[in-house]
Amino acid sequence: MPATWLVLIVLALSALGYVLGRQRALQNAGGDSRALHSLPSYYGWHVALMALVPATGLLAVWLILQPILVETTIAGQLPDSAIPESSTRSLVMSDVRRVADGLDLAVSQGAMTTDEAAALRSETGQVRERLAELGVALGSDVSAAVLSAAQEYRSMARIGNLMLTIAVLAIAALGFVYALSRTDRDFRARNVVEQGIRALLVAAASVAVLTTLGIVLSLIFNTLEFFKLYSAWDFFFGTTWAPSFGGGSELGVLPLLWGTFYISLIALLVAVPIGLFSAVYLSEYAPRKVRSVAKPLLEVLAGIPTIVYGLFALLTVGPLLVQVFGDDGVGVMQASTAVMTAGLVMGIMLIPFVSSLSDDIINAVPQAMRDGSYGLGATKSETVRQVILPAALPGIVGAILLAASRAIGETMIVVLGAGAAARLSMNPFDAMTTVTAKIVSQLTGDADFASAEALVAFALGMTLFVLTLGLNVFALFIVRKYREQYE
Repeated sequence: MPATWLVLIVLALSALGYVLGRQRALQNAGGDSRALHSLPSYYGWHVALMALVPATGLLAVWLILQPILVETTIAGQLPDSAIPESSTRSLVMSDVRRVADGLDLAVSQGAMTTDEAAALRSETGQVRERLAELGVALGSDVSAAVLSAAQEYRSMARIGNLMLTIAVLAIAALGFVYALSRTDRDFRARNVVEQGIRALLVAAASVAVLTTLGIVLSLIFNTLEFFKLYSAWDFFFGTTWAPSFGGGSELGVLPLLWGTFYISLIALLVAVPIGLFSAVYLSEYAPRKVRSVAKPLLEVLAGIPTIVYGLFALLTVGPLLVQVFGDDGVGVMQASTAVMTAGLVMGIMLIPFVSSLSDDIINAVPQAMRDGSYGLGATKSETVRQVILPAALPGIVGAILLAASRAIGETMIVVLGAGAAARLSMNPFDAMTTVTAKIVSQLTGDADFASAEALVAFALGMTLFVLTLGLNVFALFIVRKYREQYE
């Protein structure tokens, strides 16, 4: 049974449990809810949660572990003769999964029966032809070992899904019956439900923390593997970025860091003045009607996908800059992809970040400070310059640092607007690249993940993670300190 149907059945059983639990509690109390320890709804929620939470928890864990166990088992059964010299076991397993998924698709669409899928033979070449008719592309003919492994993969997955269905429905039913049997007038349903909700909240927080920990550990382990193959000194202090999968790569990160910071600097030079001035206007000068319209319109910029900004940089801003600074103009810009192109468009993207955060921070300045300034005879502009902005400065600095961390991690605008050249140059009209763009390029294609040229992406990601984490921690420290001062 598909996981979606399992979830729907468990939800239906949970809803039924809520109704029956509530009714059973009222029946035990003779219809008088005042004779119950808790409100009737708590008894219903107790039955519903006992049917829902253990079953869905088992479903989630099973769906995560089953593919890993099945793939590990099948990979261990593959003979060494089934792995070509130019391939690896992981690449062969990807073919096994693709064939197994294709056979499942063929059976689900009625293109072949289960018996026909099990009776396919690789010698006839019909596997590739039949799957190609369904849109499943295979790079080469399917060997007998791969087809046998794919059929075993399907068999184990089918047995696992059957066991999953039985286990989930059994757990849900047991929880339903157990909770319903405990429902009486003296049962402390409210205490149990509140403890259960607290446990769910702790579990949700733990998932977020463990996910972050998993990301960091994956970066750390792969980065250590990279530094076993390549010198850390050459990586952090090298000035040449020239990866070559044939060997002899030079993987110095300094040109990438320079491009990242240069583009981010131009973006901040665009975003900070415009965002800060717009925040001051909207918070101190704009009429209420203007603010109610202008602020949402300004924040629409934050909802535009970055790929759209990248296309805007590539198709509009870049050619416009070439017309002004190219051969027909000043003559310093040779192509539309340049640091200036990406920096300007990224600055436009960052305007709502700076504006919205600064506007909220300026509005948080106590009105008493404004009234005191006006009472001393200061004008509105003098109050803004000498009272409001100095009081809001820590929060504004935090907003700028948060925008900077957002700029450092941007990818699509850089890929489409800045080019792919890793160089150390002061000319803002030259094409450059950033750390994020090179992470994408290093992991694109049929790269051997055991090579330094592929593992370097994790070292770049770790470097970027440390930089942005430092900026975010520093920004949050400043913002939190500011808020504690005025709350």
